[in-house]
Order: sequence, then C-alpha cells, then structure tokens
Amino acid sequence: MSVNGVQPCLVLLVIMTLTLVLPESATPLKKKFLNVIKQVNSDGPYVGLVTVISSEEEAFFATETFKPHQTCSFVDLAGRRFLVGTVEEKKVIYVRCGVGMVNAAAATQQMLDLFDVVGIIHFGIAGNANNTMSIGDVLIPKQVAHTGIWEWVNNNGTLISRAFAQLHFDNYNVPRGEESNRLGRIGYFAEELFSKSGKSNTDRPLFWAQTSQHWFQLAAKLEGTELDRCLNLSFCLVRKPKLTVGLKLSTANIFVDNAAYREFLFQTFQVSAVDMESSAVVMTSLSNGFPVIVIRALSDLAGGQEGQNEIGIFRPLAALNAAKTVVRFIRLLPKFAARH
Repeated sequence: MSVNGVQPCLVLLVIMTLTLVLPESATPLKKKFLNVIKQVNSDGPYVGLVTVISSEEEAFFATETFKPHQTCSFVDLAGRRFLVGTVEEKKVIYVRCGVGMVNAAAATQQMLDLFDVVGIIHFGIAGNANNTMSIGDVLIPKQVAHTGIWEWVNNNGTLISRAFAQLHFDNYNVPRGEESNRLGRIGYFAEELFSKSGKSNTDRPLFWAQTSQHWFQLAAKLEGTELDRCLNLSFCLVRKPKLTVGLKLSTANIFVDNAAYREFLFQTFQVSAVDMESSAVVMTSLSNGFPVIVIRALSDLAGGQEGQNEIGIFRPLAALNAAKTVVRFIRLLPKFAARH
C-alpha cells in the first residue's frame, strides 16, 4: 500500500540471514526492520541527507530531483521517515531530523548505524550574524562550533576551568557601566569529541569542528553559483543572493533573535551564521569517521533587523536556495560503487 504515492519497503517473506547478531531480547518487530534495512543496504551505498523542518523539506522536494526507489522507498524508524531514492542519479537516503541538537544527533547516528552511507550532507536555513551577508545567501562553512556549552557564574565567581571565551552581561547594561549585572558572566567551553577509535579527546577538547576537507574542496567549485532572488513574480529580494564557501557557523539550542547577542557571537567567534543543529550533525559524523558538509541559507537577521523578525517571509526562498545548492553539490559527487 502506498503512502502519498511512495511505496514502503516490502518485508521479505523469506527470512534473510542477518549480518549482525541479534540479542535474545530482540522482538520479531525489530528483526523485521533489520531485514528491511538489509534489503535497502543491498542496493547501496548512499549519500545521507539530513534537514530539519518541514519548510526545508518542502523546498527539497520542490527541486523535483528526488526520485523514490521503485520497491523500497522509505523506512520508518523511531518516529522518523527515512526516504530512499536518487538525486541526480546518485543514491540517497533522506531524513528530516527535527529541531535542536538532540534530534539532529539522534537522526544522524541512526543514519550512520543502520544504513550503508558514504557521508552526510546537512542542509537548511540559518540566522545571519554577519552584516556583510544578506538574506537568501548560502553559506557552506569550513568550521562549526557548539556555542552552547556554558559555565555560568556570578560576577565575582571564578570559572573552574579555562574558557574559550567569556560573555560579561554587565557589558550590555543600559546605561552601560551603570552597575554590576546579577546575571554575571558565562564561559564558553570546548566539546569532548569521541572517535571511532574508542578514545575521546578529553585532554584536547574540540571547539571548532572542521567539515570534511575533500568534500569542502569539492564544494568550493560552487562558489559564485547563481541563486534565486525571487520566490515569485511579486516577491523578490533587493539584492541578488550569493554563495560563499568558507567562514564559520555556530550552533546551540537557542533561536537567536537578539541584536546584542548576535553582535557578541560575530565579534567573539567571527561566525557568519547561527543555527540549532549543524554542530551536532558534524560532531556525530566526525565521531563515526564519516565525511560531512553543511549547507545553510540565511533566512533572517537573528535580531539584527529593525522591528519584528520576518523569518516567515524569507524562509521559503532561503530554504529553496539551500536545497538547490545541495542538488548542485550532489551533481559533483562521484557515483559510489556497490560494496557487494
């Protein structure tokens, strides 16, 4: 039975031999799913695609480049739907992870654990933290940081370890310097990265995670690509968007819509975009030893605008520019040979 014209994976009547040993506690349902996943993987490998929200998903399908697999086009796992198909004749598995770092890391780990993928392309929209960039621009960052690991102390408190950077709230008092701020200050700390070798970098925490060098170099060929300026005949951006390969992006479980914090992030970390998922996808991919790249389009000014944030107006156009860039990047990838 089809769902919205998409055919689910068929469970084979003949029980296939599994490549992994199931615990005795595994239920028949789990065994059934593992058989389906093995069926999917027999046609791999795939490029993993991870996006976040429904508008990004709609933009991706609006490119009309995704072609579902004829017999095994999706697998439902833990509430998420993993779509199986091709883009530009390259085999892909796509999932919408949901908002926030926990969702992003969980979906990425599911993708890497269960499916035969060669790497992860993460894409969507982001807030603009760089005044030299504009709504609709696409950023493919070289470095991504998790700027949500804080130690929060009073003004007279002492950070228990060395912070990568600090935010003093009394620097933003109005009038400035009037008195001490009870919010005190926070220190930003690096993240512990666990690797496939089974070791963590406790002694050398990682603040800036690098996207995969060979994919980043491939993406550099896209710089200068023409992007959409108009969503329709009546809605166009004032300035033509541009695609930039490089710069930095920060991630935290915070939707930034505050001019002062936006300025702090740019001045302190030199980040050009802010979002709520990219660092989680990058760190999870790197921990497992898989290539990863991030493609984000700027949909709002993260609080730098005058008046109300108009993310709803610009979101569809930004999401479409990100999705079209993903398609162009997939076009550059080689066809990956079957592992069987």
